[in-house]
Amino acid sequence: MILAIDVGNTNIVIGCLEKERVLFSERVSTKPTNTVLEYLVSLKTLLELYEVKPEMIDGVILSSVVPPVTQTLSRALSNLTGKTPLLIGPGIKTGLNIVIDNPAQLGADLIVNAVAVVKYYGYPLIMIDMGTATTISVVDEKRNYVGGVIMPGVNISLNALVSGTAQLPKIGIEAPKKVIGTNTTDCMKSGIVFSQAAALDGMIDRMEDELGYPCAVVATGGLSGGIVPYCRHKIALDDDLTLKGLGLIYYKNAEE
Repeated sequence: MILAIDVGNTNIVIGCLEKERVLFSERVSTKPTNTVLEYLVSLKTLLELYEVKPEMIDGVILSSVVPPVTQTLSRALSNLTGKTPLLIGPGIKTGLNIVIDNPAQLGADLIVNAVAVVKYYGYPLIMIDMGTATTISVVDEKRNYVGGVIMPGVNISLNALVSGTAQLPKIGIEAPKKVIGTNTTDCMKSGIVFSQAAALDGMIDRMEDELGYPCAVVATGGLSGGIVPYCRHKIALDDDLTLKGLGLIYYKNAEE
């Protein structure tokens, strides 16, 4: 069994895998000010909920886009499991052919997700990850990661709307019954949910036009479930995509 962790700007995804099977997956808030002990206690509590003892863990893999958290969490994982976490970064074997201007700039989360989509969904493929930012990545027909798009995330857009206006209230991210709202709350919900869905549809169309061929589309991330069902394109939802990618990378490096 391996313990796989992905640190995002808003949430940390934690899960255990047996080979390619995800045993469980949970999200906790990313807190850059947490100490090693605080992360250790949180991890220990989560594992106990699923009756996983530290000695049952054969290895640990960690992906992070939040540098202040990386080392703190890495130490907590080492103290808890007695294993040194495998960190996603330079020198890690992924089997992915990255064809962009500076491959070193590609986020660890995007690398992990791309490894998973190529394995489980094939290519060419468009991959959407809806977290703090919404990222769209493209793997072409030759299995090359060729680039993508970074957009403001759903919550960033909503928070900017609320904080930048005097009379608009805070709302939940849920779709109204109609696109044309008849009250302030429904107008805001429509503007957030349907505009995000339309943006994804539009970007998929433009990417496929640029590539010259259609692609399968897969979405992941904590906010994808609230937006993707309202897209007009067929988009597969896979909440465990990142954990699956971490598992694939762990076993590839362990074997080699």
